[in-house]
Amino acid sequence: MTSEVEDGMFYLERVSVLEDSGDEYEYEEVPVDDDISVATVDIAEDLEKAVHVIEEAKLDVRATYKVEGLVQASVVQHPEVVDDFVRNFLLKMNLQKTLECFQTEWYEMLQKGLLGEEDIGVVPDAYSRNEALNDEVKCLKNELEKYKMAASKAKETYVKLQKERDFHRIHHKRIVQEKNRLITDMKRLKKHYNSYEPTLRQLKHKYELAMKEKMLTKLERDRAMGQLTGLQATLRNIESGKDDKIPPHSGYRTERMSFGEGPTQLMLRESRNQISGTRSPDLPPTSQTKTSSAKHVKYELDSEFPPDTRVNPHLGKVKGPPTHLTRTGGFRKSASIKAHDLAISNIAMHPRKQIAVTTSDDHLWRMWAIPSGEIIMTGEGHSDWVSDCDFHPGGTQMVTSGGDGRVKVWDFAKGAAVLTFSDHTHAVWGVSWHSCGDFLASCSMDNTSKIWDVHSERCRATLRGHTDSVNSIQFLHYANTILTSSADKTVSLWDARTGLCAQTFYGHMHSVNHAVFNLKGDIIGSCDSYGTVKFWDVRNGTSFTTIDVGPHPANKLAFDPSGHLVAAASNDGTVKMIEIGTSNITQLSGHDDAVQAVDFDMTGQFLLSGSSDGHLYVWT
Repeated sequence: MTSEVEDGMFYLERVSVLEDSGDEYEYEEVPVDDDISVATVDIAEDLEKAVHVIEEAKLDVRATYKVEGLVQASVVQHPEVVDDFVRNFLLKMNLQKTLECFQTEWYEMLQKGLLGEEDIGVVPDAYSRNEALNDEVKCLKNELEKYKMAASKAKETYVKLQKERDFHRIHHKRIVQEKNRLITDMKRLKKHYNSYEPTLRQLKHKYELAMKEKMLTKLERDRAMGQLTGLQATLRNIESGKDDKIPPHSGYRTERMSFGEGPTQLMLRESRNQISGTRSPDLPPTSQTKTSSAKHVKYELDSEFPPDTRVNPHLGKVKGPPTHLTRTGGFRKSASIKAHDLAISNIAMHPRKQIAVTTSDDHLWRMWAIPSGEIIMTGEGHSDWVSDCDFHPGGTQMVTSGGDGRVKVWDFAKGAAVLTFSDHTHAVWGVSWHSCGDFLASCSMDNTSKIWDVHSERCRATLRGHTDSVNSIQFLHYANTILTSSADKTVSLWDARTGLCAQTFYGHMHSVNHAVFNLKGDIIGSCDSYGTVKFWDVRNGTSFTTIDVGPHPANKLAFDPSGHLVAAASNDGTVKMIEIGTSNITQLSGHDDAVQAVDFDMTGQFLLSGSSDGHLYVWT
């Protein structure tokens, strides 16, 4: 029993209760009710049956999952009590100090019994659900931000794709328009070509007839020349026998030809005597009647092209490769000449002497002694830049061309221009002299080339066929073949006697700046504005070597006399030396500006190069 003491303290005291108490109250024995016991037994049996049924149901479910190959873990969610809910919240918010204070005060109030059942019960589902929803909302917000970023990137990509689509759509429309225009042009050109078919067939027929007549004329001429030779031999025999019965003017020519004067030159001299009113002692008086038409007189003065059976006399002088191929270091710069104030456009070597002529953009040409560099002569007469020059085979005259569209022939003995041709309508790029000395060839920006007769002083033929500017021209050595190069990316061979194109070489992808024969005449070298150099076999008509010395343009080419080396003037200020057999490339550096022209002398001992800085370099 308990006892109260002062100061509000309690203490326990052990007491014993005797069986025989002084209480005389009689207690009745309460009998056990059998019905209650039976009901309790029945309830226990029913509980056991329910548990057994539940266990069997669990076993059936597990067996079903095992048969189907599925294993599913069961999760039982217990309601969370208030204190655990608060602790979890404080831990979640990382409020450690608040958590310690809460636990201390919570357990103290719990021991004192100050908390009721409703205070220590479970948290209502609404709170748990709200917390779960808050977490889900945070996750969804994070995912929303990610989706927004992805959507913005997708929008940028979409806008970019739209722009690309619009660009490609516009490009496609432009391509379709160009395609339609090209189809229209092709139809028009096809129609135009079909309209030319009959004319071409007619011209071809006329050409064949002209060739037949030409062959017949050539046979007649050869027969007449044979008869003339026989008559001359007879005349010599008669004169040697001092036969005075033959009159002095019996229709036969006497042997008064000067050394080196052929039939064409003799006829020209006789025609000049007729025009000047003097009688030639070699012709009878009946053949010296004047012609009434000046044009007909010019046609009578026309020179004849020499036969193509002549042999180049320079071929026997060149034996083997040049010494520069075997010498260590190759060419070396031996002299520098300040030739012009403006760019040098071309260089030409005298056929017999160590003399060179340079042409320039300053409207002048100058003659130099090589390799000393002494100036010999200066020529002025062009009203624009001088583009090209070439020596007469005899070395007594020279021809120049210029941007003023004129071709001028200069006589060194007279020190002046003795002849000017001005039929070209645009600037003349190049000139070349025939090896017989009677003909000139020029090429121009007007897409044509012309053949000039020096004696009759007229244009003998105009070579039409290039579709763009003709940039260079050259006569084949001791032949009637002309080589041209054009900005239409082609190189062509022409017959100077007929003015017809004999062959065209295709292969360059850019404007061809220059083309040149080797001394033998069986190889052509050409270069274009992107630095591509091609070598062509004249007999096969194909390119056998292509060498890239670009990306700077190659302006001029020059074969050395042996044909083993080619010098290419490049716009990068160097001269590229190309060995044809091995395609090895070495370069000569020294110019401060683009190299516009190169040329070898006839012996192959030295090389000349001219630059846009006005300097002429001598390489030995």
